This record gives sequence, structure tokens and C-alpha cells, in this order.
Amino acid sequence: MAERREELLRAAIEQIEARGVAAVRIADVASALGVSNALVLYHFSTKEKLVAAAFTYAAEGDLAHLRKLLGRRTSALKRLRAAVRWYAPTGQAKGWRLWIEGWAASLREPALREVARDLDKRWKAALADVIAEGVAAGEFSCPDPSATALRLTALLDGLAVQMTAYDGAVSRARTQEWADEALARELGLERAELTAAGR
Repeated sequence: MAERREELLRAAIEQIEARGVAAVRIADVASALGVSNALVLYHFSTKEKLVAAAFTYAAEGDLAHLRKLLGRRTSALKRLRAAVRWYAPTGQAKGWRLWIEGWAASLREPALREVARDLDKRWKAALADVIAEGVAAGEFSCPDPSATALRLTALLDGLAVQMTAYDGAVSRARTQEWADEALARELGLERAELTAAGR
């Protein structure tokens, strides 16, 4: 039962990325798996519930990976840089198209808005925590870890929109350079110190 539900959620994510939240239908998800519409509705009852559950599933997967990166036994600076590099649109994080769709749809869908808001708060809190650890350990300075986490994620989200929506607007190399520069600046470091820590 749980395995079937996960299959449906993964198929919904693929369909949302391909078609967009507004255009995706229960029938698209069912067809992708070769199952009936009734089976999808049995698990989720409405398209809105399916979409919210799909975003929640994707969010939990992203947060689990973030916890893994931030839970490594290494310096706060190395963990933070690994997390920023993974989250950045040039990293291995998948689903920028999904999240851009989610942000747009959440303007009209209260359930989706709650999912997006919760994910956003948890991401920022996790980054702020590791920044505070680094400050406490004397690795770098940062007067306001929460504000730093907000500025970093806002920059990365904006760059992701540019790279996803406007092909060629900014190169992958330039995007990574800007992410590194912003992280170093926020932590009171030179970029060379940051890149040395990444090795």
C-alpha cells in the first residue's frame, strides 16, 4: 500500500515537472503508471490533495538529503559549503522546475502554500543552525545566522529561476562563482578561504 502510494507520488512529481501544476490531471498520473484514475483517487481523493502530497514527498526527500549533508563529521564550514553547493542550481539538487511550479501554484492553493512555507522554514533553520555552530567554533563570523540563511537561499532561489526559465541567462560557472562569493561574504571570509575549505 505504502509502496503504491510512493509510486503515485513519484509519477505525480514527474507529471508536474513536465506539464505544470495547472495542466496536470489525475489521468496523466494514472496513465504514466498504467493504472486507473480510480486507484489514484482512492489514495488521494482530489487532484489538490495529490499535488500537495507530491510536493510534501519531494520536500521531505530534499530535507533528508540536507540533514545528511549537515550531519557529516567535519567542520561547519565544509558542511555549509556542501549544502549550498548541493542546493545551488548548478548542484545535484533535482526539481528546480518542480519548485518553481510549486511557488507559482501556492499563490492560489492554500494547502500547497503551507507545504512550501514549511519547507522554506526548515531549510533556513537547518542552515542557520550550522552557521551558528561555525560561529561558536570560531570558524567564521556571522552576526545573524537566520538573516544569512535567508539571504543565501533567496540568492540561490533567484539564480535557479534565471537558469531554469531563461536558458543561457547565466552560466553554470558564473552561478557557482556568485554562490561562493555570497557565502564567503556572509561569513566574513575571503573566497579563497572558502574554496580551500571545500577540498
